[in-house]
Amino acid sequence: MPAPSFAGLLLDIEGTTSSISFVYDEMFPFVRRELDGWLRGTDDATLREIADQYAADAGAESVDAWQSQVGTNLPTALRGETVRLMDADVKATGLKLLQGKIWESGFASGELKAHLYDDVVPTLERCRGRNIPVRIYSSGSVAAQLLFFGHTTAGDLRPFLAGHDDTTTGPKKEAASYAAIVEKFGLPASEILFVSDVAAELDAARTAGLQTRLSVRPGNPPQPEGHEAVTSFDALWA
Repeated sequence: MPAPSFAGLLLDIEGTTSSISFVYDEMFPFVRRELDGWLRGTDDATLREIADQYAADAGAESVDAWQSQVGTNLPTALRGETVRLMDADVKATGLKLLQGKIWESGFASGELKAHLYDDVVPTLERCRGRNIPVRIYSSGSVAAQLLFFGHTTAGDLRPFLAGHDDTTTGPKKEAASYAAIVEKFGLPASEILFVSDVAAELDAARTAGLQTRLSVRPGNPPQPEGHEAVTSFDALWA
């Protein structure tokens, strides 16, 4: 097998390592089902932590200012805003934080097991064998990513991963976010390959100097042309 053109690999999750249908048909409905019970059973400090991020995402001056706009008490405010954001498919940092905390119980109980495409594990094994670091960059919180890769249909894959980034690093469609991730790799940007199913994310990564590939998986929405497409990670090693 020829040597790959990259020394570091950066991967998206949804539509890249895992199907969009798993996220939308299993993970998101789990949050909706468990939301009310989780809000009732969660301590005030945790609710306040999440509300702080919801307020920051909304551009509010404070949690109190945000709460006065969206609800009468903290659980009510968080519930209403969570449903609104999920209905609009907004990838807000606070929402992802809350979702990750709810998913924790689902993965721990075994009700949720993360779907992976068949080519993911072989690629992680090849990277480890060649000392190629692999990082994950997803809109899902780092905590949720660790749950996801710790409870997959192929077992615990966290030992294969060198690190994780979410929107606290920066928005996925801004070049500065990828520049920050390059620093974490400790490699030249030109030696890092980013694979995602979203062309706008790949545009930002290319602006930062990374190599790019568009992930084309069953059920992924069509994307504008401009990036080499791959239907399997096997093509990364061709």
